Amino acid sequence: MTHYRQLTEKEIAALTVYGCTAENWKTVTVTEHFTPDYIANVHFSGEIKLGSFNKTFDLAGGLKKHTGIYNCCLHNCTIGNDVYIDKIHNYIANYTIGNDTFIDNINLLIVDGTSSFGNGVRVPVMNEGGGREIPIFDHLSAPLAYIQALYRHRKDVIQNIQKLIDEYAKSQQSDKGFIGNNVRMINCGTIKNVRIGNYAVIEGASILENGTINSNEEAPVIVGSGVKCKDFILSSGVEVTDSTLISRCFIGQGCILAKHYSALDSLFFSNCQGMHGEATAIFAGPYTVTHHKSTLLIAGMFSFLNAGSGSNQSNHMYKLGPIHQGICERGSKTTSDSYLLWPAKIGAFTLVMGRHYKHSDTSDLPFSYLIENATDSFLVPGVNLRSVGTIRDAQKWPKRDNRKDSHKLDPINFNLLSPYTIQKMMKGVEVLKKLQQISGETTDVYVYQNCNIKNSSLRNGLELYEIAITKFLGNSLISRLGEKNYNSIEEVRERLKPDTPKGHGEWIDLSGLIAPKGKIDELLNAIEQNKYSLEKIQSEFERMHAQYYNYEWTWAKDKLEQYWNKSIDEITYIDIVEMIEHWKTSVVKLDQLIYIDAKKEFDLNSKTGFGVDGDENQKHQDFESVRGCFESNPFVLEVLNHIKVKTELGNQMIERLNSLKESE
Repeated sequence: MTHYRQLTEKEIAALTVYGCTAENWKTVTVTEHFTPDYIANVHFSGEIKLGSFNKTFDLAGGLKKHTGIYNCCLHNCTIGNDVYIDKIHNYIANYTIGNDTFIDNINLLIVDGTSSFGNGVRVPVMNEGGGREIPIFDHLSAPLAYIQALYRHRKDVIQNIQKLIDEYAKSQQSDKGFIGNNVRMINCGTIKNVRIGNYAVIEGASILENGTINSNEEAPVIVGSGVKCKDFILSSGVEVTDSTLISRCFIGQGCILAKHYSALDSLFFSNCQGMHGEATAIFAGPYTVTHHKSTLLIAGMFSFLNAGSGSNQSNHMYKLGPIHQGICERGSKTTSDSYLLWPAKIGAFTLVMGRHYKHSDTSDLPFSYLIENATDSFLVPGVNLRSVGTIRDAQKWPKRDNRKDSHKLDPINFNLLSPYTIQKMMKGVEVLKKLQQISGETTDVYVYQNCNIKNSSLRNGLELYEIAITKFLGNSLISRLGEKNYNSIEEVRERLKPDTPKGHGEWIDLSGLIAPKGKIDELLNAIEQNKYSLEKIQSEFERMHAQYYNYEWTWAKDKLEQYWNKSIDEITYIDIVEMIEHWKTSVVKLDQLIYIDAKKEFDLNSKTGFGVDGDENQKHQDFESVRGCFESNPFVLEVLNHIKVKTELGNQMIERLNSLKESE
């Protein structure tokens, strides 16, 4: 604990000579090693505590500035060691400022009254008319927000969670603000009722009011020029720059909002990026990305979304106010000038092209194209499974994790194929076969959930879903068997027994966290009974995430038993080998389709505009100098290698199991 003493008469005299004044010098206390040499033109009022000033800041361009306090008015402030404060045009009031912090040329820095610093602010996401308000707080995670937004029918759950958050917000209340160690605050306007963590960089911000900046040494927060934030929480590693406007928002770890972005009443979770465009009342799950002007995200839930230029949604076809909402499940993309009229629900990993007004629900047909044709919406089921873009997205997301904080708020599952997406494909197979059954296999166009599906698209969708389902089940089986050599079929059967009874039935995606619905229901029941704190709820999410592969195998085992039409205790060598052979065929076929899709990027149409002033040979040479050649493209080589590796893996697994053939 820091010990403070009264100023000596000699120190008061020196401060007076340096142009300093005080309402009462007795309320100004200092640390043992304090000297008045680096304090000038400062007015003190209220209770003031000062550290020592011995170091020098090295600035860009070679300039050095000695720590100290210059040209400002301080009221009820505690100033740490080796702080630099200069050119405060108005005053600083009711703040504790940590060590090694640099504050230069700001207008006003105050806490006025009692503040929770953004904690507890209600954010009306998804529905502009209200009904899904979520109180934000320092440690808000995507799955916790998901439950609050979408489980409003579990009233006791919602009330108990919000009570816990309100209690947390109350615990953060104070009439004094805090600025951490090693903070840089330069050329800013008004900062009111804002708590700022260690190593934050705030340069040129216009207005910051009622918020928390949860910066730390591992993951500093950057707030840039012209930024205006009100009623907000900025998590670690966030960057908000370039005159971005934020009001009633939670910004999750590693997010970047820049280039005049505007966000109102919205939540952004890990690694979201918003530039140029606008967001209103959105739930932006991890990796929601919008980079273009004239792009509006409104009244919707998204995750792993890539919004094209001019993407737009609308909830304006109403009579009782802006109450409509929409959901784009994980991995969706919208092309330039796309439009969705809410309400609508877009299936996982679906590409939306054109304008759609008929409130489609494609949730049970993931990995599809939703295409505008005149005034109709046409659905192409499963076609995105063979898209190069889908695979590249799945590969790039883990590589683009900007979170540097060792404590990550959002548990994120990046798997393209999981019980969540596979169960949807299985449902999709049922849907498509039922359409064939009802309307006939020769029907030209089928109608489903306000969408049209061509006969050829339906048949191709069935094939692609079956391939992906087989690939997933084979992956799970081979991973479970591992590299062990088995001496009997009994050993295999024993190995294939799940480690946990959890994982059966339906799975859900809680905005990044993929988990069995049964486990979520257990958690909700505990919350209803007031058994869990916020910390315990978060630890349960993290535990589910850590146990994902154990839960996955329980689920996959059930589906394999259905595939074999027998229990694990009854399977034979032939059953396993047939599954592995089927898996090899599926993997190779899907990779070949992806290979063909990749090749389209190198066809004649792609070369249009290359070799502008030359002949065909020069066009080809220009294209290769910029894009490279197909045969040596890294992604293409990776696909070919994947075919080779997976084929060898399957063959090796069958070879290791050959001993079982003789034992049966």
